[in-house]
Amino acid sequence: MDLVSRVKGMLLNPKSEWTAVAEEPTSVAALYSGWIVPMAAIPAVCGFIGFSIVGTSILGTAWRRPMGAGIESAVVSYALSLVMIYVLSLIINALAPNFGGEKDPVQALKVAAYSATASWVGGVFMLLPSLAIISVLFALYSLYLLFLGLPRLMKSPEDKAVGYTVVVVLCVIVLGVVVGAVGRLVV
Repeated sequence: MDLVSRVKGMLLNPKSEWTAVAEEPTSVAALYSGWIVPMAAIPAVCGFIGFSIVGTSILGTAWRRPMGAGIESAVVSYALSLVMIYVLSLIINALAPNFGGEKDPVQALKVAAYSATASWVGGVFMLLPSLAIISVLFALYSLYLLFLGLPRLMKSPEDKAVGYTVVVVLCVIVLGVVVGAVGRLVV
C-alpha cells in the first residue's frame, strides 16, 4: 500500500486499516525504508523550517533558531525518533505475554510505527511555530491508534487492551524523557 493511502486509512478508518496491517507480510527493513524513515522526517523537517526559517514572535520580538542549531536539532530529533520507534517495538513485544498476547517482533514494530502516524502527521503544524501546540492533539490520537493496534497485532484479548495500552504509554513517557534528555545533551 502506498504511503498516502496508509496515512489516510490510519487517520480516518483505523480499525479496518489495523486489520489490513496485521495481515501484511513485511520485514523490519521494509517497515523502516517504506514507512518509518519518511514519516519520521515530517516533524524534523517541518520543525526546522518553522523554527529556523519562518520563526516566531515572543513578546513582540521576532525569533528564529540559528540555521546551524536548527539543522543539528532536526538531525538529532530525527535520529532519536528512529531509535525510539525500535525501542518502543521491543517494549511492546516484551510486554505482549503479560497481557495475553503473542510475541512477534515484526508485528510489534508495526504497532510502534503505525500508531505514531498521527503524531508524525501532526508535525506539519510545526511549520508555523504558533500552531505547533496542535501537534499535541495529533499525539493524543496516536494513543488511540495504539489502543486499537495492540490487541489486533499482538493478539492480546480485547479486555486487556486498556491495561496494555496504559503500560505501553507509561513506557513511552519514560522513553520520551530519556530521549529528550539525550537530545538536549547532544544539541
